[in-house]
Formats: sequence, C-alpha cells, structure tokens
Amino acid sequence: MATVSTPQGTLRQRNVGPSTKKSKDGASSDVELDKLVKAATAKSSASSERDHKAVFTVITILAFVTRFWGISHPNEVVFDEVHFGKFASYYLEKTYFFDVHPPFGKLLFALMGWLVGFDGHFHFENIGDSYIVNKVPYVAFRSLPAILGALTVSVVYLIMWESGYSLPACIVAAGLILLDNAHIGQTRLILLDATLVFAMACSLLFYIKFYKLRHEPFSRKWWKWLILTGFALSCDISTKYVGLFAFITIGSAVAIDLWDLLDIRRPGGALSLPDFGKHFAARAFGLILMPFLFYLFWFQVHFSILTRSGPGDDFMTPEFQETLSDNVMLANAVTINFHDSIALKHKETKAYLHSHADRYPLRYDDGRVSSQGQQVTGYPFNDTNNYWQILPASADDQQLGRPVKNHDLVRLRHLVTDTILMSHDVASPYYPTNQEFTTVSVADAYADRAADTLFEIRIEHGKAGQEFKSVSSHFKLIHNPSKVAMWTHTTPLPEWGHKQQEINGNKQIAPSSNVWLVDDIPSLAADDKRRERPEKQIKTLPFLRKWFELQRSMFWHNNQLTASHPYASLPFQWPFLLRGVSFWTHNDTRQQIYFLGNPLGWWLASSVLAIYVGIILADQFSLRRGIDALDHRSRSRLYNSTGFFFLAWATHYFPFYVMGRQLFLHHYLPAHLASTLVTGALVEFIFCQDAYEHEVAYQAAKAGKKIAAPKRHLTARERFAGQSMMASWIATLVILVVVAASWYFFLPLTYGYPGLSVEQVVRRKWLGYDLHFAK
Repeated sequence: MATVSTPQGTLRQRNVGPSTKKSKDGASSDVELDKLVKAATAKSSASSERDHKAVFTVITILAFVTRFWGISHPNEVVFDEVHFGKFASYYLEKTYFFDVHPPFGKLLFALMGWLVGFDGHFHFENIGDSYIVNKVPYVAFRSLPAILGALTVSVVYLIMWESGYSLPACIVAAGLILLDNAHIGQTRLILLDATLVFAMACSLLFYIKFYKLRHEPFSRKWWKWLILTGFALSCDISTKYVGLFAFITIGSAVAIDLWDLLDIRRPGGALSLPDFGKHFAARAFGLILMPFLFYLFWFQVHFSILTRSGPGDDFMTPEFQETLSDNVMLANAVTINFHDSIALKHKETKAYLHSHADRYPLRYDDGRVSSQGQQVTGYPFNDTNNYWQILPASADDQQLGRPVKNHDLVRLRHLVTDTILMSHDVASPYYPTNQEFTTVSVADAYADRAADTLFEIRIEHGKAGQEFKSVSSHFKLIHNPSKVAMWTHTTPLPEWGHKQQEINGNKQIAPSSNVWLVDDIPSLAADDKRRERPEKQIKTLPFLRKWFELQRSMFWHNNQLTASHPYASLPFQWPFLLRGVSFWTHNDTRQQIYFLGNPLGWWLASSVLAIYVGIILADQFSLRRGIDALDHRSRSRLYNSTGFFFLAWATHYFPFYVMGRQLFLHHYLPAHLASTLVTGALVEFIFCQDAYEHEVAYQAAKAGKKIAAPKRHLTARERFAGQSMMASWIATLVILVVVAASWYFFLPLTYGYPGLSVEQVVRRKWLGYDLHFAK
C-alpha cells in the first residue's frame, strides 16, 4: 500500500490512535489507516485550496489596480493607437481597410466601441490628437486590453496552481507579470498585444487542464479542455500571426504525449492501434481543424462588416473591389479603345510610365555599355511626358472605336517625342539580368524593330476577350518576343536619369510588383459617352476566394516591413532589456511614456533560464557518470512541467532570429511570460524538496512491488509535507521586494506621469535607454 504524506508527517510513522483489532492479514488496520489518510489528505487539500484562492483573489485585484490606475492619461492618441483605433472606427463605419494582422483583436475593439455607442467619426490620424476635443470614448477602448492584461496575471497564477506548484512558486511567477512595466504599459493602450498574450497564456492553461485528464480520455471534461485549448490557439493566431508559435508549443507537447501513448510498455497499459488512432484524430480535430474553422469565422465576420469602399481597396484586385459599395474604381472604370492616349501607373510604387528626349549614357558606372537609346523612366507626378497612345499590332489597322481586350498585342507611342516603346536584349542600368526599356522611331518600329515593339496586355485574373479598362484592369505589360514583364522599383537613377525610377524588363513575370493600371485616358473628352456612369451592380465573390486573396496580400505586405525604424531592436537584445520604445512625449509637462520592461524582473527571468539549462546539463552529466542526484518526482517535474514552460519560451523567442521584418521589444512579451513560469518553477525546485516517502514508494514500484498510487495530481502541500517552506518564502519575499522597487522606480515612464526632470531621466538610463529629454 502507498505511503501517503500529510502536513503533519507520514501517518505510518505516527501513533494515530488506539490499537485496532486486526485480522490475520492486517486488513482491518489497513482499512482504518486508509480512512484516516484520506481524511487527512482531504483536510490538507481543502486548506491548500483556501490559501491559493485567497492569494489568487489578492493578486487579481492588484492586477486590475495596476492596469487601470490613471488609464485616462494621456487623453490623446499614443503610438500605435493611430492604427488600431482607426481600424475600430473603420469597422463601425463599415469601411474597408487593409492591415497585415488578422481581424480578431481589432474586432474586439470595434465591439467595445459599439457597446459604448461610438460611431467611428474619429479616425485617430495623428499621435497627439485630443480624445477630449473629438469626443472619443477612449477609456472604454483602453479598458479592453487593461481587462485582458489583468486577467493574464490571473491566468499565470492558475497555470502554476494547476501544475501543482507551491504557493511561493505561484506568487513569484504571477508577481513578475503583475509588476512588469512592459506588460502594464502595453495593456493600457489601444494595442493588440494584450489580446495576443492573454490568448497565449490561456492556451497553456487549458492544455495543462486537458493533460491532467489523460487518465479520463474522451470524457466530457477531457473534450471541453481540448476544444478550449484549440479555441485559445485560434484567438492567438487570429490576433497576430506570431500566434503560430503557440501552436508549435502545444503541438510539440501533443507530439510527445502521442509518442508516449504509442509505447507498448507504457504504465497504463498498451493502446491498440485503433484506440491510438482515436486519440490522434481527437487531437487533430480539437487543435487543428477547430482552430482553423474559428480562424475562418473571424474573417467571415470581417468581410460581412466591411461592405463599403475604403482605404484598403488599393491592396485588393479589381474583382474584390467590385464587391464593395461606393467603390471609386468601379465607378471610374472606362473601356479603353485602340488609338486612345493613356497614362500608365505602377500599382506598387505609384510611378507613371514616362519618357523624355534624354538618352542613356554610353557607359554606366560599373563599365557596362548601354544602347544610348531614349530614356524610359518612372515619374511620380502627372505630366504630359506620361502620355502614350495605344496602337494595334498592325500599322494598317486604323479602325476607331474598337476596344482593347485581354491578351491583345499592342504598341505604345510616346506622344511628346513621337517614338514607340521598345525592349531588347540589352542590360538595364541597375539590373544586368533585366532588359533595357527604350523607344525607337515610328519608322523603325514598323520595320527592323517591329517584333521588339510588340507588347501583350495581360489582365490579372482576366478572362479571354475581357475588355481592357482604366483604373479597374490591373495588368502586366509583357514584351512579346522575350516574355519579360515591364517593372520598376524605388531606387532612383543617377543624375543623368534625373533621379527618376528605372524601368526594365523583369524575367520573373509572376510577382505582383509587375502589375500596372491605366490611371487616365487624357484623349477622352469629358462629355464622351464612355465617361457616363450608369449605376453598377455590386458583385459577389465566394468567401474562400476573398480569403485567399486577402491572405496573400497580408503575407506579402508583412514581409515587406523591412525598413529601418528608430526604435526597432534585435532578438538578442530582448532578454537583457537593452532598449525600449518611446510611445509618447509631452514637452510642456516633461511627461513621457517609454515602453520598457521591469529591468530587474527581466534580468532575473533571463538568468533563471540559463540556470535551468545548466541544471539539465549537470543532471545529464551526473547520470552519465552513474550519479543520481535527484529524486524521481523532482526530475519528472524538472523535465516535464518546467520543461514545458521552457519549451514555450524557446518557441516564442528563437523563431524571431530568422525573421527579416521589423522587430520591436513587444514581440518578446509572450516569451517573457513563459520565462516567468520557469522562474517560479525553479524557485520551488531550488528551495523545496519532495517528501522522502514518495521516493521510497517510487523505488518500491520500480522494484516490482504493487503500489496503489492515487490516480490524481498531488498538491504541493502533500508533496512537501512535513517540510519547512521558510527558505522558499524568504526567496519569494526578496524577489518581490526587489522587483517591486524596480517597478516603482520606472513607474513614471510606464504611466506617463509625473513628469521627470533631466536629472531624474538620466538616473533611469540604466543601459543607455533612448529616453526623451524635455527642454
């Protein structure tokens, strides 16, 4: 029979009462003893739960206080509130917009605005715009992330509690989030990270709840926590795509769990392959299929709300734009006929196809030789040198009024210089692999250079015979003989090219950067019948087609966020808190909001991560040398529970090293949360030790003796029965005092008040933080 520990010690070692008459096999004594053990265990568990509930309540209240204190300051637009506040307004106005992040977090802000009666009249255009003057219920908007930020502290505590950690360990982990300036600062403003971090924390909590029910597979509770884990994961990735890292965390844990289930020597008995298939299918359903369906649902809501044309139109194809009401492109689209004069604009850079009499230089700076032909460039302003006449392929075709159609071969005549656009096998100024674009005389265009002046109009997603229209027909101009696409980029030409954009022939014709549109038809009279605007019917597209198009555009633009930023940082700087981000400054009052974590809290958590790795390596080395320094339960928790937290940190941190986009300190917040869980777990590991009787029971079971082990998770009070927790409490108190002092010292930078003198600012530049000095 198992030896069970209580807070007072091992019952088998104590005189529990009067002697009881026993049968020959001692069964009566064992039954009586079991009753007493269960009673003592129940009493211990109830006491432990009361303690946890009391501390949980206090920490939750403190979390709400720290997040809501002075939330109305400043009463003006701060940092990225210009984006996410604006998106909420667009939702409320049903105006289509584009953003690189999925819609869930922004929909929550829109819901909050709708609940308080905001109509979206204010668009958060500039940092510093007054909320009071513009009558914006900004406190309601900020309350949403503040609520989620406060609940995140509670969830962190619950993660530790549900994992069976002691009260000091729970307090340390939750306290590091409670008193962290970065988590507080990011959850007091209209930003998405509070939703992201809360969903990530919930996914860890729900999975732990699910895992604890592994001995009750397919029960109602088992399914509940599986589905809730999937829902939390979906909310995570539906807020920002870095939520994918939570899928990697949970997915890795699930893969290990399934691998254990497949083991024929598993303690609970071998599973048949059909039963294993059921486990696999259930997890695939709950953690892959269901999250994906939730993810699609938020996009369906997104499309259902945004039905009016808006600033996001330009990111979408004409077909998509035709599904929006009041669409300017749809209203202004005019059929283009042969012999019309047109102005072609590059969709991505907004530059016009342009030419002038100047020639390419004989030699470029790298020594390559040009054709010395007439320059063809990209020019950002409207100009008569942007006008080209679209001509049929045959010089004999003089028919007027015939529309240009998809896949037609055309020539483009530059009106000012009376020359024909041409491309040929000569390297462009900047790209030796790309073809030069130039022009030739009309006579040569229809004689020796006839083939080189032919271009195909290839409308994006166009159908055969589809009419070529201004504004709405996004197209690629394909050089007919060589099959290169006309392309431009933003790097300006040297002085000889008047700092205009280079135009060349791109051999990679698939990229969307090759897309152009006809901006205007200057030869078309204002009263021409083609300019008449009859009312057009709004079209519809299947949901999945709209979703795929938006996904492609989101991913592409997200990958283009590579420009430098004054407050961008690199992943290696985050654990050590080497720099922050200036959110807001007010010179008159010397107030500023500087996004920065609690330095001492972050350095502690980062140090503990290194300590954890050191402990694992030391244990492995000891085992290799035949030294078993840890008891079974401590090692199991160190590798499994604490290892799960470390895995969460690693999967939310290391992927940023391979990202090419702009990165900021707030990207580390989910990983920092995981590091606080490791810290709490290590505090318990270092300062506490499981009761000796549990190791004795384990060794007996290992030796083949039948041990009736309880099929439940032992509480921390049961595991540390009879031990003094004084060392653990002292360590917890020291950590909290130090972290609280650091939190208080940087408080003016987190809350934006009170204002700081130059001397006070200098004292807070611990690692050269780029704080603002008000004059």
